[in-house]
Amino acid sequence: MTEKLENNKRSAIAFYKTAYEGEPRKAVERYVGDRYIQHNPVVGDGPEAFIAYFEAMAEQYPGKRIEFVRSVAQDDLVALHTHQVWPGGDEYVTMDFFRFDGNGKIVEHWDSIQLIPDKFEHGNPMY
Repeated sequence: MTEKLENNKRSAIAFYKTAYEGEPRKAVERYVGDRYIQHNPVVGDGPEAFIAYFEAMAEQYPGKRIEFVRSVAQDDLVALHTHQVWPGGDEYVTMDFFRFDGNGKIVEHWDSIQLIPDKFEHGNPMY
């Protein structure tokens, strides 16, 4: 894999981890390009909306944890597969996709989140 793709993977993980752990402004300053397009329907478009969302989440849900299970990079995209544990015991599997510009900065984001159920119709793990 090329150095550029590895750098993008590291940046996507660092961006998400920094924001998730309560420093979204720092995450944006370090990893986001001139423009930030958001596709999550509950987060506004642009860097300031992203910051506001993650600041509110840090206040409402202190102690949440994230584990990066895998990352995949292709062309200008990075996909992250994560395991999140929230206060109260809820656990989620998420998949996030980030598009990078030519300078290695994040400029677009898509995601999907699913509550990990107590019961499975099969014996396959979520990861």
